Amino acid sequence: MSDQTVVDVDALARVGESGLYGRFRCEPADFQVEEVLSHPFDGAGEHLWLWVEKTGLTTPQAASRLASACDLPARQIGFAGLKDRHAVTRQWFSVTWPIKAATPVWPDTPELRVLAVHRHGRKLKRGAHDANRFILRVRDVQGLDEFDSEAAGARVVRDGVPNYFGAQRFGRFGDNVELARALFAGRRLPRGKRSMALSAARSFMFNEVLDARVRDGSWNRAMDGDVFMLDGSHSVFRAADSDEDGASLSRRVVERDLHPTGPMPGRIGSRSRLPSGDAAVIEDRVLATHPDLCDGLVAAGVDADRRALRLCVDDWSLAPAGDTLRVQFSLPSGAFATTVLRELGRFVDAQTEPSTDD
Repeated sequence: MSDQTVVDVDALARVGESGLYGRFRCEPADFQVEEVLSHPFDGAGEHLWLWVEKTGLTTPQAASRLASACDLPARQIGFAGLKDRHAVTRQWFSVTWPIKAATPVWPDTPELRVLAVHRHGRKLKRGAHDANRFILRVRDVQGLDEFDSEAAGARVVRDGVPNYFGAQRFGRFGDNVELARALFAGRRLPRGKRSMALSAARSFMFNEVLDARVRDGSWNRAMDGDVFMLDGSHSVFRAADSDEDGASLSRRVVERDLHPTGPMPGRIGSRSRLPSGDAAVIEDRVLATHPDLCDGLVAAGVDADRRALRLCVDDWSLAPAGDTLRVQFSLPSGAFATTVLRELGRFVDAQTEPSTDD
């Protein structure tokens, strides 16, 4: 292995090759994201929940502008998830605001608009949303004449896609794993960068394990010794501890009731669930090639966890038109839309292309 790790997500194994090439995120409107939040507002309490549309801003930048409107520090603004900067996104924010105080004058610019305001008794916490809905447009697509959109869509809906962490997790130049190595070697990092580095190290090793499972065709089927996750939850159990036989577990995986999982490395505790059998052989082989990252995560006090290998896609729509491709779908929170796009073709993120300006 090289001493330097520059993560290239595009090199990870795909389930199928469509022969499509194109560019996405050419302009913000080509990448639209909307949070899906199911729980009702109680209409009372000291928290204002804001339904916000932002364009060309990161979520922290939007939070900072909302905080300025309230004359509060940005840390008092809550949000459920981080959304893309080069996109049009609609998401929830919250702020503690006295019941009898006049409502602030919210930003109303092309970059940031408050679309609705609700009173609620609790602050918005990270990960509180149920899903994200995406509408994406891929431009300058080559190969559409030979592309069977119905077959491609049926495969994605039936089988799901490999639940890779997207390139965003590893930094603009794919070097966040090297940042983690510097951290483990003793470099001091600000809190935000430290968290980013730790996440990159775990995500990198998860992707490596998933890549191995995609290559051997076991990423969306039950394997001997798997740890399974119940659909719609983070509850996991070991096949070795289950009263169900292999045939029953396999059937539940096919029915999308269970998903095989991969490792998010860290400290092993009493509640950790580790694979056995063939699943353990694959994980152990991959993780053994990154002992410095595994040991560093343990020393940093990060607890081990599991993540589903398969990502199920809902509300699917795929519409070719001319040399563009419009793709619409919903994903659970924590999933990356780009992992769905990569199963349709080799598409380039226009925001990462080298500039041609003088």
